[in-house]
Amino acid sequence: MTDLLEELGALALGSRLKRLAEHMQAEASQVHDAHGDGCQPAQFPLLAALDRYGPLTVGEAADRLGVSQPSVTRTANAMIQEGMIDTEIDAADRRQKRLSLSETGRARVARQKTYVWPGVTRAARSLLGDDTDSFLEMITRIETGLAEAGFLRRIEDMFEITEFSDELAHHFKTINEEWINDMFVLEETDRRTLNNPRREIIDKGGRVFFISTPALGIVGTCALMPTSDGAFELTKMGVLESARGLKIGEKLLAHVLAEAEKMDMAELYLLTNKKCAAAIHLYEKFGFVHDAGVMSAHGGDYSRCDVAMNYPRIKATVD
Repeated sequence: MTDLLEELGALALGSRLKRLAEHMQAEASQVHDAHGDGCQPAQFPLLAALDRYGPLTVGEAADRLGVSQPSVTRTANAMIQEGMIDTEIDAADRRQKRLSLSETGRARVARQKTYVWPGVTRAARSLLGDDTDSFLEMITRIETGLAEAGFLRRIEDMFEITEFSDELAHHFKTINEEWINDMFVLEETDRRTLNNPRREIIDKGGRVFFISTPALGIVGTCALMPTSDGAFELTKMGVLESARGLKIGEKLLAHVLAEAEKMDMAELYLLTNKKCAAAIHLYEKFGFVHDAGVMSAHGGDYSRCDVAMNYPRIKATVD
């Protein structure tokens, strides 16, 4: 019979490690039982922490073990009932209690150090052989890496931004047609730009950007399109619905604006609609301001336009 978790590889890493941990704890429990210890493997980390560091508050124990305080509290309560842990009011903070090994707890740790811990250590090392140290280092690397950035953050950071090529032109059209048709209707101005971005944007000195992820490919696009008198329109910014929620638009806009500030332009503006509330909020977050002058000069380019915004940092650079 095939092992599904093994077949799924990295996708099932968490489930496979959990399964392995449960299996190894069950094996360790048998060692405890064989020596008449009766200690639960889940209690071992707290016993070891109190033996090594002396009395600890729940918070201190949680920090030492890298687990949650509720987890330590549940384990400690069970061990208090079994007489392995004593508690006393913390002298520095009377709202907290300090945990310490009782006489029974100290005796149990002494027996485990003699009969259980060495055997479990040897058994674990025999499983790993020459890879023991490298395996433990890998676990440390995984734990450190997760503390620095979790899965969602890592997924959000997996993107690449590229610029226009004729081979990518169809993505520019497909991505924008999706959101425009979903919320509005394609206008002649849209069709002209989407059907020939090279002629309408690139050949006039503009730029088109694409953002992609390893899993989904190209998922977003945005253009800087020259209009008149050194002005550029930030236009045709869209992200496929399948990639929403990954902050793709935010990453793309940050890159496009950074590039715009390096370019020779007198003004950067955009035209949109109040229905695009999330996009408008994003534009405001990055420094765009609502501008009646832009509406008067360019608002007629689209029948759907009822919001016009200007990017003041461009003017500041030119001045």
